[in-house]
Amino acid sequence: MGKLSDILALAQQRARALDLSYEGALTPGEACEILQLAPGAKLVDVRTRAELDFVGRIPGAVEIEWQFYPGFSLNPHFLDELKRQVSHESLLLFICRSGHRSHRTAALATEAGFPDCYNVLEGFEGDKDAGGQRGKVGGWRAAGLPWQQS
Repeated sequence: MGKLSDILALAQQRARALDLSYEGALTPGEACEILQLAPGAKLVDVRTRAELDFVGRIPGAVEIEWQFYPGFSLNPHFLDELKRQVSHESLLLFICRSGHRSHRTAALATEAGFPDCYNVLEGFEGDKDAGGQRGKVGGWRAAGLPWQQS
Protein backbone atom coordinates (compact mmCIF):
# COMPACT_ATOMS: atom_id res chain seq x y z
CA MET A 1 0.00 0.00 0.00
CA GLY A 2 2.55 2.61 0.98
CA LYS A 3 4.15 4.56 3.74
CA LEU A 4 3.01 4.36 7.32
CA SER A 5 1.96 8.02 7.27
CA ASP A 6 -0.24 7.44 4.19
CA ILE A 7 -2.02 4.47 5.78
CA LEU A 8 -2.60 6.34 9.03
CA ALA A 9 -3.84 9.44 7.18
CA LEU A 10 -6.41 7.32 5.30
CA ALA A 11 -7.53 5.66 8.56
CA GLN A 12 -7.87 9.06 10.22
CA GLN A 13 -9.89 10.35 7.26
CA ARG A 14 -12.27 7.39 7.70
CA ALA A 15 -12.60 8.16 11.41
CA ARG A 16 -13.55 11.77 10.67
CA ALA A 17 -16.06 10.69 8.01
CA LEU A 18 -17.64 8.21 10.45
CA ASP A 19 -17.45 10.68 13.38
CA LEU A 20 -15.46 8.24 15.51
CA SER A 21 -14.08 9.25 18.89
CA TYR A 22 -10.74 7.51 18.33
CA GLU A 23 -7.87 8.14 15.94
CA GLY A 24 -8.72 5.93 12.98
CA ALA A 25 -10.32 2.92 11.27
CA LEU A 26 -8.23 0.40 9.32
CA THR A 27 -8.90 -2.45 6.95
CA PRO A 28 -7.32 -5.74 8.03
CA GLY A 29 -4.68 -5.43 5.30
CA GLU A 30 -3.77 -1.92 6.41
CA ALA A 31 -3.51 -3.09 10.03
CA CYS A 32 -1.17 -5.91 9.05
CA GLU A 33 0.98 -3.51 7.06
CA ILE A 34 1.18 -1.09 10.01
CA LEU A 35 2.39 -3.93 12.24
CA GLN A 36 5.24 -4.48 9.77
CA LEU A 37 6.07 -0.78 9.32
CA ALA A 38 5.77 0.40 12.95
CA PRO A 39 7.68 -1.92 15.30
CA GLY A 40 6.10 -0.35 18.42
CA ALA A 41 2.53 -0.87 17.20
CA LYS A 42 0.45 -3.41 19.11
CA LEU A 43 -2.51 -5.43 17.84
CA VAL A 44 -4.92 -5.91 20.76
CA ASP A 45 -7.28 -8.83 20.19
CA VAL A 46 -10.34 -8.40 22.43
CA ARG A 47 -12.16 -11.62 21.53
CA THR A 48 -13.08 -14.19 24.17
CA ARG A 49 -10.76 -17.08 25.06
CA ALA A 50 -13.29 -19.42 23.42
CA GLU A 51 -13.05 -17.49 20.14
CA LEU A 52 -9.27 -17.49 20.29
CA ASP A 53 -9.10 -21.21 21.07
CA PHE A 54 -11.72 -22.41 18.59
CA VAL A 55 -11.60 -19.88 15.74
CA GLY A 56 -7.94 -18.89 15.64
CA ARG A 57 -5.28 -16.52 16.91
CA ILE A 58 -3.18 -13.79 15.35
CA PRO A 59 0.52 -14.38 16.10
CA GLY A 60 2.00 -11.65 18.27
CA ALA A 61 -1.32 -10.08 19.24
CA VAL A 62 -1.90 -8.90 22.80
CA GLU A 63 -4.96 -10.86 23.97
CA ILE A 64 -7.27 -9.11 26.46
CA GLU A 65 -10.88 -10.25 26.66
CA TRP A 66 -13.45 -7.44 26.46
CA GLN A 67 -16.18 -9.87 27.49
CA PHE A 68 -16.13 -13.32 29.05
CA TYR A 69 -17.66 -16.46 27.58
CA PRO A 70 -20.24 -17.73 28.33
CA GLY A 71 -22.61 -14.97 29.30
CA PHE A 72 -20.59 -12.17 27.71
CA SER A 73 -20.23 -10.15 30.91
CA LEU A 74 -17.82 -7.24 30.54
CA ASN A 75 -14.27 -7.65 31.79
CA PRO A 76 -14.08 -5.11 34.67
CA HIS A 77 -10.26 -5.20 34.51
CA PHE A 78 -9.94 -4.53 30.77
CA LEU A 79 -8.27 -1.12 31.12
CA ASP A 80 -5.98 -2.30 33.92
CA GLU A 81 -4.84 -5.22 31.77
CA LEU A 82 -4.34 -2.92 28.78
CA LYS A 83 -2.22 -0.53 30.85
CA ARG A 84 -0.10 -3.45 32.08
CA GLN A 85 0.45 -5.01 28.68
CA VAL A 86 1.05 -2.06 26.33
CA SER A 87 2.88 1.23 26.52
CA HIS A 88 0.75 4.34 26.81
CA GLU A 89 2.59 5.74 23.77
CA SER A 90 2.05 2.67 21.56
CA LEU A 91 0.06 2.78 18.37
CA LEU A 92 -2.84 0.46 19.30
CA LEU A 93 -4.87 -1.51 16.78
CA PHE A 94 -7.97 -3.18 18.27
CA ILE A 95 -9.54 -6.24 16.66
CA CYS A 96 -12.44 -8.55 17.53
CA ARG A 97 -14.63 -10.92 15.50
CA SER A 98 -16.41 -8.33 13.34
CA GLY A 99 -15.20 -4.87 14.40
CA HIS A 100 -17.96 -3.98 16.87
CA ARG A 101 -16.33 -4.83 20.21
CA SER A 102 -13.03 -3.44 18.98
CA HIS A 103 -14.85 -0.20 18.12
CA ARG A 104 -15.96 0.05 21.76
CA THR A 105 -12.53 -0.81 23.13
CA ALA A 106 -10.79 1.73 20.89
CA ALA A 107 -13.21 4.39 22.17
CA LEU A 108 -12.70 3.33 25.80
CA ALA A 109 -8.90 3.32 25.49
CA THR A 110 -9.04 6.79 23.91
CA GLU A 111 -11.20 8.06 26.79
CA ALA A 112 -8.64 6.55 29.20
CA GLY A 113 -5.89 8.66 27.62
CA PHE A 114 -4.29 6.34 25.08
CA PRO A 115 -3.61 8.77 22.21
CA ASP A 116 -3.26 6.48 19.16
CA CYS A 117 -6.16 4.01 19.02
CA TYR A 118 -7.41 2.43 15.80
CA ASN A 119 -10.19 -0.06 15.11
CA VAL A 120 -9.68 -2.88 12.61
CA LEU A 121 -12.81 -2.83 10.48
CA GLU A 122 -14.31 -6.24 9.62
CA GLY A 123 -12.41 -7.84 12.53
CA PHE A 124 -11.00 -11.35 12.37
CA GLU A 125 -13.98 -13.07 10.74
CA GLY A 126 -15.76 -10.30 8.83
CA ASP A 127 -19.46 -9.97 8.12
CA LYS A 128 -21.94 -12.81 7.80
CA ASP A 129 -22.45 -14.26 4.33
CA ALA A 130 -25.88 -14.97 2.76
CA GLY A 131 -26.03 -18.22 4.75
CA GLY A 132 -25.41 -16.44 8.05
CA GLN A 133 -21.83 -17.71 8.43
CA ARG A 134 -18.75 -15.61 9.19
CA GLY A 135 -15.24 -16.08 7.87
CA LYS A 136 -15.80 -15.81 4.13
CA VAL A 137 -16.79 -12.16 3.64
CA GLY A 138 -14.08 -9.76 4.74
CA GLY A 139 -11.99 -9.90 7.87
CA TRP A 140 -8.41 -10.73 8.78
CA ARG A 141 -8.66 -14.46 8.08
CA ALA A 142 -10.43 -14.16 4.71
CA ALA A 143 -7.79 -11.62 3.62
CA GLY A 144 -5.17 -14.34 4.00
CA LEU A 145 -3.29 -12.50 6.75
CA PRO A 146 -1.22 -14.39 9.36
CA TRP A 147 -3.23 -16.46 11.82
CA GLN A 148 -3.03 -19.86 13.46
CA GLN A 149 -5.44 -22.44 14.75
CA SER A 150 -4.87 -23.53 18.35
